[in-house]
Amino acid sequence: MSIDLVVPEEVELITLLDELRKLCWASADVLMAYARGEEPPYGFPKSLTVQEGGDGPVSAADMAVNELLISGLKDNLTFKEWDILSEETSKKKNLERENYKNDWCWILDPLDGTKDFLQGSENYAVHIALAYKKKPKIGIVLIPEKNELWFGIIGIGTWFENRDGSKNKFSFSERLEISKLILVSSKNHKQTILKNLLSTLSFAETREIGSVGCKIASILRGEADVYISLSGKTSPKDWDMAAPHALIEAAGGVISHADGTNLNYLKTEHSQSGCLIASHGKAHEIICQKTMEFFTLEEPKYKV
Repeated sequence: MSIDLVVPEEVELITLLDELRKLCWASADVLMAYARGEEPPYGFPKSLTVQEGGDGPVSAADMAVNELLISGLKDNLTFKEWDILSEETSKKKNLERENYKNDWCWILDPLDGTKDFLQGSENYAVHIALAYKKKPKIGIVLIPEKNELWFGIIGIGTWFENRDGSKNKFSFSERLEISKLILVSSKNHKQTILKNLLSTLSFAETREIGSVGCKIASILRGEADVYISLSGKTSPKDWDMAAPHALIEAAGGVISHADGTNLNYLKTEHSQSGCLIASHGKAHEIICQKTMEFFTLEEPKYKV
């Protein structure tokens, strides 16, 4: 089996993408119904209940889309030799890596940016990634409120589609100097160390967006150039990062730890801790260099 595969040899990529399109736009219908207080399709309950979990709020919308995606992947695809890791179902099983024995694994986040969703923001997304031997090969980010369905396939490219099927190319900005770069950052996660790091880097501007997928999409549209994730009391998980990772890498951008090492997936606890940097790639090395200088001088105990 070739290491360059993006789908199993038994699977037709075009057929798979068609099925994923159907699942994604169905997910958009569910999420937007909940967001507007309307009756959701496919028999899901109208009441938008919210529970607080260890990683934040979990809503009825999360669970509905989780059920829709998993049942769709299991029922509509003939290939069965892949695992499924979802944010919601991961809480119900032992997080030991033995549970994920197959080379192929779906990594799902049915609602990335739950706080934004509950706050009435448009910056929420659905993440779907297909990993081969623990490396994301296909990444899909659905942004319902923008009518955007992003696809990133390693070795093939990145694009987004509207519901009518029209395809659109990504467009990185031409900004190169750090002093001219635009950072996209979380609005619900504020940290003193991150604030100090950003003061040192002195980007031209910071824009606040919730979902990681929405952040990466903003870089792909050329609206921003850099995203930095800094673990504090909590860390991003595989389902937060895998789909956006494939998106930006397939476009020719870069995502890495601040020391330049790769992100590793499907480890015990599925945590993506440390300092993660995603960018259009044109200034990635110097951003990482200056970030490491900051940690060496100002926060030597921080594990990047």
